[in-house]
Amino acid sequence: MKCAYCKVLVCAEGKTKGSKGCPMLKYMNVIEEVRHEYEKPFARKLASNAGIVEASGYIEWPRLREIIEFARLMEYKKLGIAFCIGLQKEAAIVSKILEEAGFEVHSVNCKVGAISKEDVGVPKEYQGVSKTGYNIGYVACNPVGQARLLAEVKTDLNIVLGLCVGHDTLFFKYSEAPVTVLATKDRISGHNPLGFLHTYYGKKYFQKLFSKPETM
Repeated sequence: MKCAYCKVLVCAEGKTKGSKGCPMLKYMNVIEEVRHEYEKPFARKLASNAGIVEASGYIEWPRLREIIEFARLMEYKKLGIAFCIGLQKEAAIVSKILEEAGFEVHSVNCKVGAISKEDVGVPKEYQGVSKTGYNIGYVACNPVGQARLLAEVKTDLNIVLGLCVGHDTLFFKYSEAPVTVLATKDRISGHNPLGFLHTYYGKKYFQKLFSKPETM
């Protein structure tokens, strides 16, 4: 499957016969099975309301507004925020906005439980100070705890705000409620990972990172 390199994108035109590497050529049986999934009430309601939000605020609403409108359409009352402790200021702003929009909001930071990095298997040489010289401490991020605590209060929808790569993966895995992402953490780009890809420095960074060493 090579959709990332496709030049025709016939699927976006409602056609089902793509070029070489198109998953619709080899896996049309899977596509047909998926169609039936959207007949199930929960998946159908999510997909329908997602489409309504897309059409209503396209290139007009910031992502936080989209989350608010989606949650309203889904008739969600209780929202959870799983956030990185380094983004506590932003989490407080988001929480207040959501509360003013009429939701009951529960927020849990990534260090909840004060579990040591040693207890989750992080080698000692990766504790305390990062390889790049920054203080990262000895307390582990605890996305499983964040997910379980939000499950205790029975949130309808959980919002991820800046969890580290891998920690967000664990949160998605253990969250009992559906999950959406407000922001991803990427300190070098001001939390705008795609912006970095489009800069001169970003292109040079990855060229250098994956370039083959010169042969003698």
